[in-house]
Amino acid sequence: MNHQDFSLMADPAVSASSGRRPLTRRGFLGQTGGVAAGWMAGRVLGFVGTRSAAAAEERVGDEWKADVVVCGGGLGGVAAALAACRGGLSVILTEETDWIGGQLTAQGVPPDEHRWIEQFGATRSYRALREGIRDYYRRHLPLTESARARWNLNPGDGFVSRLCHEPRVAVSVLEAMLAPYLGGGQLRVLREHRPVRAEVEGDFVRAIAVRSLRSGRERVLRGRWILDATELGELLPLAGVEWVTGAEGKAETHELHAPEKVDPLNQQAFTVCFAVDHVAGEEHLIEKPRDYDFWRSYVPRLTPAWPGRLLSWTYSHPRTLAPRTVGCDPEREEIPGGLLNLWAYRRLAKATNFQPGAYPGDVSLINWPQNDYLLGDLLSGTEEERARHLDQARQLSLSLLYWLQTEAPRADGKTGWPGLRLRHDVLGGPAGLAKAPYVRESRRIRAVYTITEKDCGVAARAQALGRPESEVRSEAYPDSVGIGHYPIDLHPSTTGDNYIDFESLPFHLPLGALLPVRVENLLPANKNIGTTHVTNGAYRLHPVEWNIGESAGALAVFAERHRVPARAVRERAGLLSEFQSWIRGQGIETHWPSGF
Repeated sequence: MNHQDFSLMADPAVSASSGRRPLTRRGFLGQTGGVAAGWMAGRVLGFVGTRSAAAAEERVGDEWKADVVVCGGGLGGVAAALAACRGGLSVILTEETDWIGGQLTAQGVPPDEHRWIEQFGATRSYRALREGIRDYYRRHLPLTESARARWNLNPGDGFVSRLCHEPRVAVSVLEAMLAPYLGGGQLRVLREHRPVRAEVEGDFVRAIAVRSLRSGRERVLRGRWILDATELGELLPLAGVEWVTGAEGKAETHELHAPEKVDPLNQQAFTVCFAVDHVAGEEHLIEKPRDYDFWRSYVPRLTPAWPGRLLSWTYSHPRTLAPRTVGCDPEREEIPGGLLNLWAYRRLAKATNFQPGAYPGDVSLINWPQNDYLLGDLLSGTEEERARHLDQARQLSLSLLYWLQTEAPRADGKTGWPGLRLRHDVLGGPAGLAKAPYVRESRRIRAVYTITEKDCGVAARAQALGRPESEVRSEAYPDSVGIGHYPIDLHPSTTGDNYIDFESLPFHLPLGALLPVRVENLLPANKNIGTTHVTNGAYRLHPVEWNIGESAGALAVFAERHRVPARAVRERAGLLSEFQSWIRGQGIETHWPSGF
């Protein structure tokens, strides 16, 4: 495709045919149910407008237009929207919940990050988010003077992250980051909207229809660029983009830790998180959950075997798979015998970091092995089956809480912590749980380049290069558009795999993993890039998701300016070099420092 072809990509006459029957614009609009024109008051964040008065005419009834449509308001979606707006493009951002931020907020999970995060290994805008969270606490919350003075403030002092904090704080900071683009109408945000259909012509996605989860009303969103930042890769099947789920077979990927056979249903557990505090001397027992008796006796069927009941302090060590015993004590940091204290693991707010009386007790986020849901996934089956799995996962989390309140063995010989209080206000979802499930695995595009274990796994890399593990570095792709680091960490799976957890190298993000094999103007902007089931375990965490989204948004800007397809940026050496130089100027690190 030459420059002239791409500059006319909005014209169906010049679209390449994929052999599929396209859904025409008339047919697509006909499927929206003939909803009336107008606005749904209160469901749009910010005034809906465009970059100029003339462009305001682009909105006709329930059809909206922008340069870029980003579906999914998680970390990748927000980063993509920010990058596109910085580049001068108009953006429509949709989000299925009423909170932007995805795994950091609606799913409730503090950021899992690498050990160099305070110095390097993340984009400039991701650092701005982190520092914005700390600054919010210093400006608005009653910290002690010693906590306020800490340059590396960790409000919860949880040890899973250097920045454990309450989700609503991150929501506020993310909204503030978007605010400069909302006032002038360059950015429009639709909350509580879910994509339901796509209009496709040839190898181009012309529009996405989204439905309000409150009113049922639908809108058609047209954009020259469509970014899929949904948590489950929902645009991929809607738009006919080639995609894969679950585990590839060893014959395809040649990975050390890949299973022998392809299994699309082999997906990591998802988790419905919840937040609790502990008020000593009080009783906050919840009603016995409907499915408590089932979950109380449930033993996961995994290979290698799980050591016993799920609701227990003993589980499989992720690395060795040997039985490992942990504990929980909300009244002290350390448990006798040196057991890991899960209470402090993802603690969001440590009461002693705040003025006396500000917090009745610590607030902890419960995302433990004991509430990983293994009986089904959120990608396969019917909508009713997926809803049933989500309901059962919520029952598991409520059952874990009830077990903690009533039956959990304590180091002092007692059972249960009745002072544990479900904090409905911290996460604000159904039954006081998170607004959305914590999703570890999504649909993934069939990409121009697929990241495999030999690119970043320590043992596989050493084997592939024939060198000692101490001497290997990750694949330094010539088209790198980001970096990250996290162990290859796969939780137990829906088809019976126990943990798969091993070391990875500080890795790079190849541009080819952001390019679908065929479709021209849809880009992944979440954990739906070209990884395998195995390498997804390293590329799925907070700073990498942000980097993926930011690079995807920047790619749309750069390709739009140069009037070329996205894949041309990778294929033409001059363009690739210019793009990498430009995003480095935007604060995206494309390579690890020497020695990593």
